[in-house]
Amino acid sequence: MKIVVTGGAGFIGSSVNLLLNEAGFKTIVYDNLSRGDSRSVKGGLFIEGDLFDIESVFKEHKIDAVMHFAAFTDVGESVQHPLLYYKNNFVGTLALLEAMEKHNVDKLIFSSTAAVYGIPTQVPISENAPINPINPYGHSKAMVEQVLNDLKSIRSICLRYFNAAGGDPHGI
Repeated sequence: MKIVVTGGAGFIGSSVNLLLNEAGFKTIVYDNLSRGDSRSVKGGLFIEGDLFDIESVFKEHKIDAVMHFAAFTDVGESVQHPLLYYKNNFVGTLALLEAMEKHNVDKLIFSSTAAVYGIPTQVPISENAPINPINPYGHSKAMVEQVLNDLKSIRSICLRYFNAAGGDPHGI
């Protein structure tokens, strides 16, 4: 199975890519390096590129699934520069989804965020809690989740992290 890992030079994407390779999967790491570091890519084929140009990967390779980690994630920055976040996180993901549909790739794991919940009405927060983001970062991720709910051509699952933290024994 060949998996595209978008944002695979970032914190979470690079860790997932490493684990996929250790498990025997073939990966293509696709990252524009605006926030990631190519030295973090340990395994698989690395292609530097922007989501708006990702169709070339699907043309050149037989892809079975996508794990989508490419995103801007700074809440404060999203408030200061909302268009940057909507363009990168939402419109960039639409370009990815269009390429997936065009090339009949129907499996996606989407890296979302707990920021889609906004201010919780009860704690602990259930994954069925209401979606009510309060910043452009959360809104950009919630918008993608809505598109994924509406799509019939792509099977997806959304991961809603609260805080991604930790270290890697490999030094990534």
